[in-house]
Amino acid sequence: MTKKYRIGQIVPSSNVTMETEIPAIFRARETVLPERFTFHSSRMRMKKVTQEELAAMDAMSLKCAIELSDAHVDVMGYACLVAIMSMGRGYHCVSEVNLHQETIANGFPTPIVTSAGALINGLKVLGAKQISIITPYMRPLTDKVVDYIEHQGIKVKESIALEIPDNLEVAAQNPLNLLEIYKQLDLTDVDVLVASACVQMPSLEAIDQIQAECGIPVTSAAVCTTYEMMKKLGIEAKSTIGGELLNGSY
Repeated sequence: MTKKYRIGQIVPSSNVTMETEIPAIFRARETVLPERFTFHSSRMRMKKVTQEELAAMDAMSLKCAIELSDAHVDVMGYACLVAIMSMGRGYHCVSEVNLHQETIANGFPTPIVTSAGALINGLKVLGAKQISIITPYMRPLTDKVVDYIEHQGIKVKESIALEIPDNLEVAAQNPLNLLEIYKQLDLTDVDVLVASACVQMPSLEAIDQIQAECGIPVTSAAVCTTYEMMKKLGIEAKSTIGGELLNGSY
Protein backbone atom coordinates (compact mmCIF):
# COMPACT_ATOMS: atom_id res chain seq x y z
CA MET A 1 0.00 0.00 0.00
CA THR A 2 1.38 3.42 -0.98
CA LYS A 3 2.34 5.57 2.00
CA LYS A 4 0.74 9.02 1.98
CA TYR A 5 2.13 12.04 3.82
CA ARG A 6 0.56 15.38 4.70
CA ILE A 7 2.96 18.31 4.33
CA GLY A 8 2.03 21.35 6.44
CA GLN A 9 3.35 24.85 5.79
CA ILE A 10 3.16 27.97 7.94
CA VAL A 11 3.19 30.65 5.25
CA PRO A 12 3.20 34.47 5.13
CA SER A 13 -0.13 35.64 3.75
CA SER A 14 1.56 37.17 0.70
CA ASN A 15 3.82 34.18 -0.03
CA VAL A 16 2.88 32.30 -3.19
CA THR A 17 6.17 30.52 -3.93
CA MET A 18 6.55 27.93 -1.15
CA GLU A 19 3.27 26.35 -2.22
CA THR A 20 4.67 25.92 -5.74
CA GLU A 21 8.39 25.12 -5.35
CA ILE A 22 8.18 22.66 -2.45
CA PRO A 23 5.33 20.66 -4.05
CA ALA A 24 7.24 20.66 -7.36
CA ILE A 25 10.18 18.86 -5.75
CA PHE A 26 7.94 16.40 -3.93
CA ARG A 27 5.96 15.75 -7.14
CA ALA A 28 9.17 15.03 -9.02
CA ARG A 29 10.07 12.52 -6.33
CA GLU A 30 6.70 10.82 -6.84
CA THR A 31 7.74 9.90 -10.38
CA VAL A 32 10.60 7.70 -9.12
CA LEU A 33 9.52 6.58 -5.63
CA PRO A 34 6.17 5.27 -4.36
CA GLU A 35 5.18 7.71 -1.59
CA ARG A 36 2.51 10.35 -2.23
CA PHE A 37 2.08 13.81 -0.68
CA THR A 38 -0.66 16.36 -0.04
CA PHE A 39 -0.02 19.97 0.97
CA HIS A 40 -1.77 22.07 3.61
CA SER A 41 -1.12 25.67 4.64
CA SER A 42 -1.95 28.12 7.40
CA ARG A 43 -1.16 31.79 6.86
CA MET A 44 0.37 34.63 8.90
CA ARG A 45 -0.38 38.22 7.83
CA MET A 46 2.53 40.00 6.12
CA LYS A 47 2.73 42.22 3.01
CA LYS A 48 5.93 44.27 3.32
CA VAL A 49 9.25 42.63 4.21
CA THR A 50 10.17 44.97 7.06
CA GLN A 51 11.47 44.26 10.54
CA GLU A 52 8.20 45.41 12.08
CA GLU A 53 5.91 43.32 9.88
CA LEU A 54 8.15 40.28 10.22
CA ALA A 55 8.08 40.43 14.02
CA ALA A 56 4.30 40.86 14.09
CA MET A 57 3.92 37.98 11.66
CA ASP A 58 6.14 35.66 13.69
CA ALA A 59 3.85 36.10 16.69
CA MET A 60 1.07 34.47 14.63
CA SER A 61 3.07 31.31 13.92
CA LEU A 62 1.93 29.50 17.07
CA LYS A 63 -1.73 29.81 16.06
CA CYS A 64 -0.83 28.42 12.62
CA ALA A 65 0.94 25.46 14.20
CA ILE A 66 -2.20 24.58 16.15
CA GLU A 67 -4.35 24.81 13.02
CA LEU A 68 -2.05 22.52 11.05
CA SER A 69 -1.84 20.16 13.99
CA ASP A 70 -5.64 19.87 13.82
CA ALA A 71 -5.13 18.45 10.31
CA HIS A 72 -2.63 15.87 11.64
CA VAL A 73 0.09 16.82 9.17
CA ASP A 74 3.18 14.60 9.24
CA VAL A 75 5.70 17.44 9.11
CA MET A 76 5.33 21.19 9.46
CA GLY A 77 7.49 23.86 7.78
CA TYR A 78 7.77 27.50 8.81
CA ALA A 79 8.13 29.09 5.39
CA CYS A 80 9.82 32.44 6.00
CA LEU A 81 13.58 32.50 6.39
CA VAL A 82 14.05 36.20 7.07
CA ALA A 83 11.29 36.31 9.71
CA ILE A 84 13.31 33.85 11.78
CA MET A 85 16.75 35.31 11.07
CA SER A 86 15.61 38.87 11.80
CA MET A 87 14.56 37.81 15.31
CA GLY A 88 18.14 37.26 16.45
CA ARG A 89 20.96 34.76 16.25
CA GLY A 90 19.94 31.14 16.67
CA TYR A 91 16.23 31.95 16.80
CA HIS A 92 15.33 29.00 14.56
CA CYS A 93 16.07 26.70 17.50
CA VAL A 94 13.71 28.69 19.75
CA SER A 95 10.98 28.81 17.09
CA GLU A 96 11.18 25.09 16.36
CA VAL A 97 10.84 24.22 20.06
CA ASN A 98 7.94 26.64 20.55
CA LEU A 99 6.04 25.36 17.52
CA HIS A 100 6.62 21.75 18.49
CA GLN A 101 5.32 22.43 22.00
CA GLU A 102 2.10 23.79 20.51
CA THR A 103 1.58 20.56 18.58
CA ILE A 104 2.26 18.51 21.71
CA ALA A 105 -0.26 20.56 23.68
CA ASN A 106 -2.76 20.02 20.85
CA GLY A 107 -2.39 16.27 21.11
CA PHE A 108 -0.57 15.57 17.85
CA PRO A 109 3.23 16.04 18.21
CA THR A 110 4.61 17.07 14.82
CA PRO A 111 8.19 17.41 13.51
CA ILE A 112 9.01 21.06 12.79
CA VAL A 113 11.22 22.52 10.06
CA THR A 114 12.05 26.21 9.73
CA SER A 115 13.43 27.39 6.41
CA ALA A 116 16.11 29.28 8.35
CA GLY A 117 17.25 26.18 10.20
CA ALA A 118 16.93 24.09 7.04
CA LEU A 119 19.28 26.40 5.12
CA ILE A 120 21.88 26.18 7.88
CA ASN A 121 21.57 22.40 8.07
CA GLY A 122 21.65 22.05 4.30
CA LEU A 123 24.83 24.09 4.00
CA LYS A 124 26.44 21.90 6.65
CA VAL A 125 25.38 18.75 4.75
CA LEU A 126 27.13 20.22 1.71
CA GLY A 127 30.24 20.83 3.80
CA ALA A 128 30.14 24.58 3.15
CA LYS A 129 32.76 26.67 4.93
CA GLN A 130 32.33 29.76 2.75
CA ILE A 131 29.30 30.73 0.68
CA SER A 132 27.82 33.59 -1.29
CA ILE A 133 24.11 34.43 -1.27
CA ILE A 134 21.47 36.25 -3.28
CA THR A 135 18.50 37.76 -1.44
CA PRO A 136 15.56 39.96 -2.46
CA TYR A 137 15.68 41.80 0.89
CA MET A 138 16.63 45.36 1.70
CA ARG A 139 20.30 45.67 2.61
CA PRO A 140 19.76 45.93 6.42
CA LEU A 141 17.76 42.67 6.44
CA THR A 142 20.28 41.01 4.13
CA ASP A 143 23.02 42.00 6.58
CA LYS A 144 21.02 40.32 9.37
CA VAL A 145 20.83 37.14 7.27
CA VAL A 146 24.59 37.27 6.69
CA ASP A 147 25.26 37.75 10.40
CA TYR A 148 22.91 34.91 11.28
CA ILE A 149 24.61 32.49 8.90
CA GLU A 150 28.08 33.51 10.03
CA HIS A 151 27.08 33.03 13.67
CA GLN A 152 26.34 29.42 12.69
CA GLY A 153 29.97 29.00 11.61
CA ILE A 154 29.65 29.54 7.85
CA LYS A 155 31.49 32.47 6.26
CA VAL A 156 29.57 34.60 3.76
CA LYS A 157 32.04 35.96 1.21
CA GLU A 158 29.56 38.15 -0.69
CA SER A 159 25.85 38.90 -0.66
CA ILE A 160 23.60 40.50 -3.24
CA ALA A 161 20.56 42.38 -1.89
CA LEU A 162 17.99 43.07 -4.60
CA GLU A 163 16.18 45.44 -2.19
CA ILE A 164 12.58 44.57 -3.02
CA PRO A 165 10.34 45.43 -0.02
CA ASP A 166 7.00 44.27 -1.45
CA ASN A 167 6.59 40.53 -0.91
CA LEU A 168 4.38 39.97 -3.96
CA GLU A 169 6.96 41.74 -6.11
CA VAL A 170 9.56 39.33 -4.72
CA ALA A 171 7.42 36.40 -5.91
CA ALA A 172 7.02 38.00 -9.34
CA GLN A 173 10.77 37.88 -10.08
CA ASN A 174 11.77 35.77 -13.07
CA PRO A 175 13.98 32.99 -11.68
CA LEU A 176 15.98 32.93 -14.91
CA ASN A 177 17.20 36.45 -14.11
CA LEU A 178 19.41 34.75 -11.53
CA LEU A 179 21.49 33.38 -14.41
CA GLU A 180 22.83 36.92 -14.87
CA ILE A 181 22.59 38.18 -11.29
CA TYR A 182 24.89 35.51 -9.88
CA LYS A 183 27.67 36.62 -12.24
CA GLN A 184 28.09 39.75 -10.11
CA LEU A 185 29.60 37.52 -7.42
CA ASP A 186 33.24 36.46 -7.18
CA LEU A 187 32.91 32.73 -6.50
CA THR A 188 36.63 32.13 -5.94
CA ASP A 189 37.03 29.92 -2.85
CA VAL A 190 33.23 29.75 -2.42
CA ASP A 191 31.97 26.24 -1.58
CA VAL A 192 28.25 26.78 -2.19
CA LEU A 193 26.14 29.44 -3.88
CA VAL A 194 22.71 30.10 -2.36
CA ALA A 195 20.78 31.29 -5.40
CA SER A 196 17.83 32.38 -3.28
CA ALA A 197 18.17 32.86 0.46
CA CYS A 198 14.43 33.51 0.50
CA VAL A 199 11.57 31.06 0.14
CA GLN A 200 9.46 33.66 -1.67
CA MET A 201 11.96 34.49 -4.44
CA PRO A 202 11.64 31.82 -7.17
CA SER A 203 14.84 30.03 -8.17
CA LEU A 204 13.99 26.39 -8.91
CA GLU A 205 14.15 26.74 -12.70
CA ALA A 206 17.60 28.32 -12.55
CA ILE A 207 19.49 26.21 -10.00
CA ASP A 208 20.69 23.42 -12.28
CA GLN A 209 21.69 25.87 -15.01
CA ILE A 210 23.66 28.06 -12.61
CA GLN A 211 25.38 25.02 -11.16
CA ALA A 212 26.35 23.77 -14.60
CA GLU A 213 27.85 27.16 -15.41
CA CYS A 214 29.68 27.95 -12.18
CA GLY A 215 30.83 24.44 -11.29
CA ILE A 216 30.05 24.54 -7.56
CA PRO A 217 26.99 23.29 -5.63
CA VAL A 218 24.02 25.65 -5.90
CA THR A 219 21.05 25.51 -3.56
CA SER A 220 18.21 27.63 -2.18
CA ALA A 221 16.16 28.04 0.97
CA ALA A 222 13.27 26.15 -0.66
CA VAL A 223 15.48 23.23 -1.71
CA CYS A 224 16.99 22.98 1.78
CA THR A 225 13.53 23.17 3.38
CA THR A 226 12.28 20.31 1.20
CA TYR A 227 15.36 18.24 2.01
CA GLU A 228 14.88 18.80 5.74
CA MET A 229 11.19 17.89 5.49
CA MET A 230 12.09 14.60 3.80
CA LYS A 231 14.63 13.88 6.53
CA LYS A 232 12.00 14.51 9.21
CA LEU A 233 9.63 12.14 7.40
CA GLY A 234 12.37 9.50 7.30
CA ILE A 235 12.22 9.12 3.52
CA GLU A 236 14.90 9.21 0.83
CA ALA A 237 15.63 12.75 -0.29
CA LYS A 238 15.53 12.25 -4.03
CA SER A 239 13.75 13.86 -6.96
CA THR A 240 14.05 13.72 -10.73
CA ILE A 241 14.90 17.42 -10.86
CA GLY A 242 18.68 17.35 -10.89
CA GLY A 243 19.16 14.06 -9.01
CA GLU A 244 19.55 13.98 -5.25
CA LEU A 245 18.73 16.94 -3.05
CA LEU A 246 21.84 18.58 -1.58
CA ASN A 247 24.20 16.18 -3.31
CA GLY A 248 25.61 18.57 -5.87
CA SER A 249 22.12 19.52 -7.01
CA TYR A 250 18.56 18.96 -5.85
